[in-house]
Amino acid sequence: MIVDATLNPALVNWTGHEGLPRFEAMNDEDFAPAFEAVFASHEAEIDAIANNPEPPSFENTVVALEIAGDELSRVSALFWTKAGAHTNETIQALERDIAPKMSRHYSRIGTNPALFSRIDALWEKREALRLDLEATRVLERHWKGFVKSGAQLEKAEQDRLAAINETLAGLGAKFGQNVLADEKNWVLLLSSEEDLAGLPDFLKDAMAAAARERGEDGRYAVTLSRSIIEPFLTFSENRELREQAFRAWTARGANGGETDNRGIIAETLSLRAEKAKLLGYENYAALKLDDTMAKTPEAVNGLLMQVWEKAVARAREEEADLANLIAAEGRNHEVMPWDWRHYAEKLRAEKFSFSESELKPYLQLERIVDACFDVAGRLFGITATERKGIAAYHPDVRVFEIRDASGKLVALFLGDYFARSSKRSGAWMSSFQSQHKLRLKNGAVGEIPIVYNVCNFAKPADGKPALLSIDDARTLFHEFGHALHGMLSNVTYPSVSGTGVSRDFVELPSQLYEHWLTVPQILRQYAVHYRTGEPMPQALLDKVLAARTFNCGFATVEFTSSALVDMAYHTAENAGDPMALEAATLEKIGLPKSIVMRHRSPHFLHVFSGDGYSAGYYSYMWSEVLDADAFAAFEETGDPFDPTMAEKLKGHIYSVGGAIDPEDAYKAFRGKLPSPEAMLQKKGLAA
Repeated sequence: MIVDATLNPALVNWTGHEGLPRFEAMNDEDFAPAFEAVFASHEAEIDAIANNPEPPSFENTVVALEIAGDELSRVSALFWTKAGAHTNETIQALERDIAPKMSRHYSRIGTNPALFSRIDALWEKREALRLDLEATRVLERHWKGFVKSGAQLEKAEQDRLAAINETLAGLGAKFGQNVLADEKNWVLLLSSEEDLAGLPDFLKDAMAAAARERGEDGRYAVTLSRSIIEPFLTFSENRELREQAFRAWTARGANGGETDNRGIIAETLSLRAEKAKLLGYENYAALKLDDTMAKTPEAVNGLLMQVWEKAVARAREEEADLANLIAAEGRNHEVMPWDWRHYAEKLRAEKFSFSESELKPYLQLERIVDACFDVAGRLFGITATERKGIAAYHPDVRVFEIRDASGKLVALFLGDYFARSSKRSGAWMSSFQSQHKLRLKNGAVGEIPIVYNVCNFAKPADGKPALLSIDDARTLFHEFGHALHGMLSNVTYPSVSGTGVSRDFVELPSQLYEHWLTVPQILRQYAVHYRTGEPMPQALLDKVLAARTFNCGFATVEFTSSALVDMAYHTAENAGDPMALEAATLEKIGLPKSIVMRHRSPHFLHVFSGDGYSAGYYSYMWSEVLDADAFAAFEETGDPFDPTMAEKLKGHIYSVGGAIDPEDAYKAFRGKLPSPEAMLQKKGLAA
C-alpha cells in the first residue's frame, strides 16, 4: 500500500461494510492529490516488472501486471462513478484534467519497450508454457493490448499515437459534459390545464417533483430525462408543446456555444482514423472489430442491412396506420417525429384495448426490483438482502448483499435508480471491484465483485411509489443482467472477469435477462396494482404479451439507423463534415422523415463520450441474435426456469467472463451458433 501524506486512505483502503468504500469519509477535493499519488505508485510497480532481472515468466510478468495498479483502480472506480452518476463543477473540472492524464499514463505503459519485450517473449513461446485456456487468453489479451497501444511502432509514431489518445480522452470527457449541460439547462415549465391535457397522474407527479427540484413548486417541469420526455411525447395532447420538447431533446449537443459537440465529433473521427492507419488498419471500424465476434465491418453492415430492410418496410406500414388515425381525428398534418409516440399509443390502445397509463400502476419499481432478484434466485440460486443505513455515493443509492445457496457472500450490489440533474442520462452497469482469485500484495486471496446499476427513472413525490413503463422495467432487467454477469463471475484473472468480454458478446447476458420480465408467472407475481395489491388481470396480461411486437418497425428503425451511422463514421475514408455524413447516410438508407435516430450524433454518448461503443453500437443487435436463440433453448424445454439449462447458462455464459472465446462459450451452452431468424421472430419482423 502506498504511503503519501496527501492521500486520503479511504480512497484506497476500503474498510466499509463487507469491503465497501467508506463514501462518507471522502471528499471531492481528495481526488486530485490521490490521482497523483496512485499514478506514481503504479509507475513504480510497472518499472519493477519491466526491469525484473529474472527471465520473464507468466507469474513474474503477466500475473504481476494483473495485480499491479490496485490503488489506481480503486481511485478511478470511485472517481468515474461520481463523474457519471453524481457530478458537480469540481468533479467535471478534474475530469477534463484527469482523462488525458490517464491516457498518457497508460500510453507510457503500453509503449514501455522492456515490458513489451517480456510479454512478447512469453507470447512467442506460449505453447511451451503449457498454460491453461484462461491463462492463455489472458496472455493473448495483454500481448494484443500492447500491440494496439503501439508497442511495435517506431518512437515517433508511438509519440503521435500517445498524443492522439490523450486528445481523444479529453474530447470524450468534454462531449459527455456538454450533453449533461444541455439536459440540465433545458426545462419546459407548465401550469395550465390546457398545457397538461392528456397527461396521466403518474407523469404529472413526476413533472411536479422535477419542478420542485428546480424551485418551481406548484408547476410541472418537462425535462430531457428520458423517463419524463418520452411519456410526455406519448401522452400530451398539445402538439405545439410536443414539438417544442422534441426539438430540444434531439438538439442536445447541437445548440451552438460552449456545449456544442459538432466540432468535437469532427476532431474525434479524424483522430480515430489517423490512429487506425498508424496501427496498420484500413479504418477505425476494422481496428475496433479485430477482436470481436463480428470480426469485420462487412459482417456488421450485412446484419444491419438485413434487418433494416424488414424494419423500414414495417415502419412504413405503421406510419400509414398512424396517418389514418390522425385523419380520423379530423387533422390534416402528416406524421412527424413528435407525433409518432402519441399516435402509436392511441393505436395500441385501439388495437389491444390497453394503454401505457393503464399498465403503469402495476409496475412498481420496488416490485420489479424484487422480480429481478427472484428470477436470479430461480435460475442461479442466489439471494439478495438489502442493508439499510449504509452510506453510498448518494442518499438514493441502495446496498444489497448477494449470497449463494449456501449463504456465502458472493457479491455486493448497489442500485441507483432515480434521475437527478447531477447524473448523465441513460442506464448502465459498472463495478467498483471485479471478481478474481489472485493473491494480492496485502496477502488477501481474491476479491468479491462490487457491482452497481445506474438508471434514470422519474423520482416520485414523497410517499408515492415509483411507477415504471414496460420499457423502464425492461431497462431494469437489462442492467441487472449486466450486473449478474459481473456478480456470477468465477475466473482467476481480473482482466477477464465478468463483463471483460468482446463488445458484441457483453450484451448477451443483459438482453437475455430481459426475456424473464414477461414470463407469465413473473408478471403475475410481481405486476400488482400499487393501490390495491391486486395482480395484473389475466386479460391485461394477455394483451401485454400480445402487444410485445407492436411498433417494432419504429423501434428497430430508431436503433438500426444509429448503428448504421456509427459504422459509416468509422469506415469513411474521410468523415469530413459529420453532420453531412449523417444526413447522407440516412438519405441513402431511406430513413422515414417521421422517425429520427435513437441517438443523433451530437448526443451519441455510446460512440463519442469515450471509446466504449465506437464502431460498436451494432453489438446490441449482434447480441440480440444470440439472446433470442438462447431464450429459445429454455422455451424448447417448456420451462423458462429449466434447471439443466440454467446450470449451463451460468456455467458457460454468466460465470466464465472472457476466460474462453465467446463463440466457444456460446456453442458450449447451445451446441451451435445461431442465425438471425430467432431474433427477427422475436422482433416481429420474420417473413
